[in-house]
Amino acid sequence: MQGFVQVYTGDGKGKTTAAFGLALRAAGAGLNVYIGQFIKNAEYSEIKALERFADCITLEQFGRGCFLLTAPSQADIDAARQGLATLHRALASGAYDLVIADEANVAVALQLLSEDDLLALIDRRPPQVELVLTGRGAPPRVLERADLVTEMRLVKHYYDRGVLARKGIEG
Repeated sequence: MQGFVQVYTGDGKGKTTAAFGLALRAAGAGLNVYIGQFIKNAEYSEIKALERFADCITLEQFGRGCFLLTAPSQADIDAARQGLATLHRALASGAYDLVIADEANVAVALQLLSEDDLLALIDRRPPQVELVLTGRGAPPRVLERADLVTEMRLVKHYYDRGVLARKGIEG
């Protein structure tokens, strides 16, 4: 099977959710999936759900927690660099049919990774592996190189009315 490069970006809700939906579809078809999450380091509901598919979906978090209101520390940068190396190994291993780099675009925006780092992932992707990059603010050259780009556009969100993240829906 020919693999492609997909990018889910934009300021709307649903980028990670779309990627995880693809992971479930792939698992249901007997494919092996690797998910690496940049920045994040918490037990979200989707992570608990994916534990049920541990025989075909591997998930690792490369973050140290959310620091979006401050500059990343050297430890944050080191964690992202280690995560990038892990993604390269997952791509090259031959063990996975689908590799998802969740929040990779945000990692570039926060200067944890570079646009060239994501292009190198694309370049080293074996032709049979599907690669998905998520996160708002996808870099221009990544968008250009992708085979499929979906932009989630914010039209309206209840957060604007003060509604906090709800367990099982946003978190």
